[in-house]
This record gives sequence, structure tokens and C-alpha cells, in this order.
Amino acid sequence: MNGLYRPREGRIIAGVCAGLARRFGMAPWTVRLLALLSCLLPGPQFVVYLVLWVMLPSEDRHMASTH
Repeated sequence: MNGLYRPREGRIIAGVCAGLARRFGMAPWTVRLLALLSCLLPGPQFVVYLVLWVMLPSEDRHMASTH
């Protein structure tokens, strides 16, 4: 399985949804739609997105750490 990281290409805002989609074998637009729809529910979805943005390494740092 691939690691979880924010890819260089395919980013819309920060690459969090694209990274999650790549990790779990889904289309990026599906994950983006699910993330957007989840914001309609009560809860800390936006905060989780921001935390993932900060915590997930970019593709460059991920590839450097695996070699």
C-alpha cells in the first residue's frame, strides 16, 4: 500500500483529498464531494482537514524519507 501524503499534482487546495483518494484507491472528486457533503453535518470536519493539511507530508518529503 502507498503511504499517506499530499501529491504534487492534482491538488485543488492543499492536496488532502487527493492524497486520501490516492491512498484508498478512489477518485479524487469522490473524496472531495464526500468532504464537502460532510461539512453539512455537525462536527469538526473543517478542523480535521486543517490538521491533515499540516500533518501530512508533501510528496517531495514523503519520497525523500522512503529512499
